[in-house]
Amino acid sequence: MCRTGGGPLPRRDAALPDAWSVLLILLGLLSGTACHRTREVPGTYREYAYITNGKNNSVTVVDVLSLRAIKTLPVGRQPTGIAANAKRNEVYVVNSGSDNISFIDAERNVVTATVGVHHAPYFISVSPDGKRGYVANSGSANVSVLDLEARKVIGNIRVGSSPGLARVSPDGGTVVVSNRADNTVSLIDAGRQAVRATVPICREPEDIAILPDSSKAFVSCSGSAQVAALDLKKDGVLALLDVGKTPVGLAMKPDGGEIFVSDFTAHSVSVIETSSNEVGATYLMGDSPVRCLVSADNSLLYVSDFGANTVVQFSIDDSARIATVPVGSKPDALALSNDQGRLFVLDTGSGDVAVVRTTEKRYKGRGNEIISPAALETTIPTGSQPNQIVIKAFLSTGK
Repeated sequence: MCRTGGGPLPRRDAALPDAWSVLLILLGLLSGTACHRTREVPGTYREYAYITNGKNNSVTVVDVLSLRAIKTLPVGRQPTGIAANAKRNEVYVVNSGSDNISFIDAERNVVTATVGVHHAPYFISVSPDGKRGYVANSGSANVSVLDLEARKVIGNIRVGSSPGLARVSPDGGTVVVSNRADNTVSLIDAGRQAVRATVPICREPEDIAILPDSSKAFVSCSGSAQVAALDLKKDGVLALLDVGKTPVGLAMKPDGGEIFVSDFTAHSVSVIETSSNEVGATYLMGDSPVRCLVSADNSLLYVSDFGANTVVQFSIDDSARIATVPVGSKPDALALSNDQGRLFVLDTGSGDVAVVRTTEKRYKGRGNEIISPAALETTIPTGSQPNQIVIKAFLSTGK
């Protein structure tokens, strides 16, 4: 049970997010129901949001049930990416400034280990079985493979130049790596820990989305305003899809039917139909849409507007905007609570997380009444320059 968001953005520019946000734009893992939290939960139920603070070298832990920060954990230098283990009560923090990974015990909310990797890592992807972590080291052109149980690096795999992200497929068999500097994707056989193919694609590849059946991957290319569709069975390019300028993030519906592309400088969101490998629609979406996130029931899209300091709630079925919610300065990463009742928005400019209450009645198509549209519930201070967020929900063992 975890939610996350984050991934690399394009080159530094006055119109783009700040330095560390420029390196973060991805991940969108969803599950749960679509009602505001009114249910009772067992006394052993825990749900925490973990937020990396790039300028404070720390992680803020927020209790999702009580909406309060309960702890600040010192980690390595310039923490960026973060991921939760679906099989273990652990969270992993990527420290790009100190070239290592911090292990957090979610039961006790303490750092239990620090494992060194190679130069300039930004993200970690955890295998579905919870046993392996994959870290693309952008400064050393390789991917570190971590044994998460033994807490050690078990291999370093050479890939292309400036790899920004290594994403493991849902079946655990393939790791897709976007090599930003040489316009390629490396496809790693996870079992053999070896590159099985290097595929040229579009310019400056960054974010990666992989279908639930692991048959295809889609990669955004900010330098050429395209998204590449890749066949993971035959290791080849299926299509290069033209989208809006500076596509920086991808968000896939949980059913895999559509992918939403954040076209940062085109002020739009493009929709890719994954079955046909075609762009089905493009919607104007505020000033500078930077991240998208889809609800677990595939009905709602949330978009953070970095330039307008708002979050948009959009009905996918109706192709209509439901609400525009003002939040803090320079909103970026998004995460939904396990019951989908709250959206957490990292405000990179104001150093806080905005908590947006989502609809109390599921919005499912034309004619349905909305009891309560999305609205800002509260803001919670974090450290300086919050980069990425993941939510971990579990039943505590009391250890």
